Amino acid sequence: MAQQRFSAEQVAEMLFADSEENEIGSDPDRFDSEEEDQIFHGIDPFEDLNQETAEQPGTSAEPMTPTTRPFPSSTASAPPAACRSRFCPRREPGVQLDTSVEQSPLGLFKHFFSADSIRTLCANTNKLVERNIAAGKRYKWTNINPVEMFKFIGLVLYMGVLKLLAVSDYWKRKKNISVNFPSTVMSRDRFRAISWNIHMSDPEEDVVNDRKKQTQPDEYDTLFRLKPLMTEIKAACQSAYHPRKQLSIDERMVATKARTGMTQYMKAKPTKWGIKLFVLADSSNGYTCDFSIYTGKSRLASGLGLSFDSVVELMRPSFLGSGYHLYCDNFYTSPKLFRHLLSLNFGACGTIREGRKDAPKTKLNQLPKKSPRGTLRWIREDDLLFTKWMDNREVAMCSSVHVAYDGDTVKRKQKKRDGSWEEINIPVPKPIVDYNIYMGGVDLSDQLIQYYSVQHTTRRWYRTMFFHFIDIAVTNGFIMYREIQKLRNTPANQLTTHRAYVEHLVAELCGVTVGAVPVQRENWAYTCANLHSSYTAEV
Repeated sequence: MAQQRFSAEQVAEMLFADSEENEIGSDPDRFDSEEEDQIFHGIDPFEDLNQETAEQPGTSAEPMTPTTRPFPSSTASAPPAACRSRFCPRREPGVQLDTSVEQSPLGLFKHFFSADSIRTLCANTNKLVERNIAAGKRYKWTNINPVEMFKFIGLVLYMGVLKLLAVSDYWKRKKNISVNFPSTVMSRDRFRAISWNIHMSDPEEDVVNDRKKQTQPDEYDTLFRLKPLMTEIKAACQSAYHPRKQLSIDERMVATKARTGMTQYMKAKPTKWGIKLFVLADSSNGYTCDFSIYTGKSRLASGLGLSFDSVVELMRPSFLGSGYHLYCDNFYTSPKLFRHLLSLNFGACGTIREGRKDAPKTKLNQLPKKSPRGTLRWIREDDLLFTKWMDNREVAMCSSVHVAYDGDTVKRKQKKRDGSWEEINIPVPKPIVDYNIYMGGVDLSDQLIQYYSVQHTTRRWYRTMFFHFIDIAVTNGFIMYREIQKLRNTPANQLTTHRAYVEHLVAELCGVTVGAVPVQRENWAYTCANLHSSYTAEV
């Protein structure tokens, strides 16, 4: 599944600029699967301009080809019921913390990694070390406390900002090029010992759960080792921020090749091997509102498919409210799902695969293979709109919140008979316009995470997920920090950058003064003197 990418400038604009219509295109890189790439370039059927035809479900508009005449500003069909329903969020959208007081990066991070979570993490880590030492493993250990745990996380974040080839490189001394900060916070051996033993669940309860895998497989919990921290992170994501009206759902891969029943291979993803997450994100800024981890076939499956169950699990009225619009790719889109979401007072829009169950089977809506660019067809069944549009290829969409056409156009280049190129405007369906704007929420979140990700190789899959939870906490904290700055009318040229935010957080976690120069090691002057003498000898 190809992942949409943004430039740094686009990320900044999408994070905190008001919703603006981006350039509408049919670049296959915007599509989220190979199947979608095959059908995605033929999007929306055109809403019939004849009012009588538009009122009859199951009819198709005549194809519209690009012309130089002006396009109508709206169509005769009324929007579906979900479009007319009120947007009633459970809480006021935006940051839910007290924005009247100054929020520091550390304060925002502690909302996700609370004092209770850190104490539990320390207690379970100490228990695991005791068990390992009793089993014969040899290494020095003193019980870790919350202050030291925060310093460990701070160093992990530091390594995400300043990337070296190996962890040991951060503590090298007898090299001409070395870094000074990590050794002032923690010794190398101590950092390694914590990394090898970090544990989120109670080791004694792990043993009980592991036995169930053989004796009581129905009661075995695959995610047991993650649950204590994962539950806290998910609750914090939901309590700290309430999303705006447009949401997107997509998969996220956390890189690992661990031999677990959860490890997935997705050849179209940049990260091909890993643990798959289903992520619900705010389309306006990429905030991770909720997520679920794919563990294989579920015992609680509804029988309607993985795509149906994963969306229903994340789109909960008890958390969101009603009136939200969800954007998804063709892995999720189905008439059954969209009708179920309508029953929950949620609208939805997404690309749809040809031959999807319960989709219209009529040939009246088919586009000829050689249809000119801008040709549009549509069919409405009850509250669902099925559209097709010809760009470079045919694109198919399904929506419960749109009219087929609202007067939007997109610029394309076409070759004239004399060999020169001209720019033309072709009509583009409304579902595609909004899909291109709002579908990128999870991709934006993924890109922000990757800038300063703390992921590194571990021997246990659950430690890989621990580092990903840190990534979620830091990225969500940064998004909230910028949202708070916007509420305070901070000038654009004074907004905190992503790197500055992470550096500030590293300093606070490690207990050093922000912007202070760390104390140099004793042998630093000796190293510099040797370096100078070597240059003098060469001259």
